Amino acid sequence: MLSYICLNWVLLVLLTGSTVSELIVIGEVGQNITVPCHYSVLNRNSITSMCWGRDRCPNSKCSQPIIWTDGWRVTEQHSSRYQLEGDLHKGDVSLTIVDAREADSGTYCCRVEIPGWFNDQLINRKVVVKKARISTASPHTYTSEQTSAPGSTSESFPVTRTWPLVSSSEAPQTASTPCSGPSDCLDVTANLQNRSVSLASQQHPEHGLYIGIGSCAALLLILILALLLT
Repeated sequence: MLSYICLNWVLLVLLTGSTVSELIVIGEVGQNITVPCHYSVLNRNSITSMCWGRDRCPNSKCSQPIIWTDGWRVTEQHSSRYQLEGDLHKGDVSLTIVDAREADSGTYCCRVEIPGWFNDQLINRKVVVKKARISTASPHTYTSEQTSAPGSTSESFPVTRTWPLVSSSEAPQTASTPCSGPSDCLDVTANLQNRSVSLASQQHPEHGLYIGIGSCAALLLILILALLLT
């Protein structure tokens, strides 16, 4: 009877061990992810070896080991992306995954080898690596909202308006209102003709000056001829 109880106890320990329930660690692609794992260090003699592996902890060692330490330094390393950056002498054997990728998602086993039968500390960690969130900044534009007429489905549409800078010479002329009658059209035509004449005189003031000088010279010449004849 006693041997039967002992056999069941051994089988129970072998099958279950001292595994702790899984802790989920979530990170993003491209970041460094730290998977925690610690053990108690009372003195220098308590420092021991351990390993990290992919998948759940087996009955012994680590399946698919990725990094090993003797408690003082790293003795085996599958890739430089796996680091032990904690203080090993104080029992901090947390795993740091550098530049995480989606393929790094999965279960990791932290196995601390404590001397004695079935004394190993087994901890399973589940790592989830998600794609990085991309944030896009919206352009700084001034918008106004147009709403539909009453009775219809209310919807708002952002309308962006731009006002280009134009000089006074490039500004478009405002069209005049159409003529209401023949007299109005004649007045408008006369105004336009007078305006064109005034603009022409303003643009060429020297022409009027030349005409005035020529007229004075002609009158003076006529007076001289008249005096000579008399």
